[in-house]
Amino acid sequence: MDRWPEGWTRGPGQGGVPQERTQALPRGDYGRPGPGPRDYPGYGGGSGGELPWEGTRGDRYRRKPRRWGGKIAVLLLVLIVLIPVAVYFYADSKLRREPVLSALTDRPEETPGTDWLIVGSDSRAGLSKAERREFKTGNAGGRRTDTMMLLHIPETDDPPTLISLPRDSYVPIPGHGRNKLNAAFAFGGPKLLAQTVENVTDIRIDHYAEIGLGGFVGITDAIGGVDVCVKEDIEDPKAGIDLKEGCQTLEGVEALGYVRTRATPLADLDRVKRQRQFFGALMKKAMSPGVLINPFRSIPLVTRGADLFIVDEEDHLYNLMGFGWALKDMDEAVTTTVPIAGTGSVPGAGSVVRWDREKAIGMFDALREDKPVPKSLIPKD
Repeated sequence: MDRWPEGWTRGPGQGGVPQERTQALPRGDYGRPGPGPRDYPGYGGGSGGELPWEGTRGDRYRRKPRRWGGKIAVLLLVLIVLIPVAVYFYADSKLRREPVLSALTDRPEETPGTDWLIVGSDSRAGLSKAERREFKTGNAGGRRTDTMMLLHIPETDDPPTLISLPRDSYVPIPGHGRNKLNAAFAFGGPKLLAQTVENVTDIRIDHYAEIGLGGFVGITDAIGGVDVCVKEDIEDPKAGIDLKEGCQTLEGVEALGYVRTRATPLADLDRVKRQRQFFGALMKKAMSPGVLINPFRSIPLVTRGADLFIVDEEDHLYNLMGFGWALKDMDEAVTTTVPIAGTGSVPGAGSVVRWDREKAIGMFDALREDKPVPKSLIPKD
């Protein structure tokens, strides 16, 4: 008795011909080879039939080649978009926020442009004993400041203005009489310092940024050092530096010593000049294409740098990025010190710096009106 595979029927004449195909070709039944591709109607003979597969019986159907190019392109596009977004939100979450400006009352009126109070804190918080020895910071506790600068970014096409406020500036501090400007930071932290600066300048501070000693070193190292031209030999064992005159690249520890040392003839007044110089070079390097388009520089700068800043509770990473971008062309910026009338000594305060009040008012009035500071009010270095 003939047994035909399921789905096949006997046709006229000898044997049978396949009338329909209801399943994959069998490999044969009871020793008889199963029907091959030539048994199908339409095979060859000009009938126009096409085989649904290639080769002899049992071969698999031909697979269409997969098109990976488009999928890879989409994947790369997603990564290019998602990675920067993820890095941004991670870094923004790492910013250390404090209620500084948002906690102030009786403030000056809002003015055109954007004004930043930039503070360099000598806090040793977060530094190990080994890092304190390496950075030559000593073991002093508390949180004080050696660096205070006022940055005005105009709404016009005029360049930004960066003004150093010497730490020994003898000014009125709310609730504490007259004392050195950095005493405001010691008495009441960032909030009292910002309030004091607003009172003596009559400028409303829009943003606050503070960085400690360890953070300063970390940012400098993250961008591969900063190029500066040292104007004179500086040897200061306390600051851990022995620098020779000339242009050179300063790494983290040397850079920290360079902006902290007072071992030059004008002490603090020389120091504020070096701080502005280095700060400008730092911003120029950080915003350069060699850092921004290099993920091995830009990602550490953003992720590590954000963790090192203290900002107002309403500030975000995009504020810091805008601040850095405004200073990318520091060669065009106006950098100066508040006009100084002289120095002296005051009981209970020690050595102090007295402002030339008339010129200082003229300088701050220009910033408040979002105008360039008259050259006659800019002290000569």
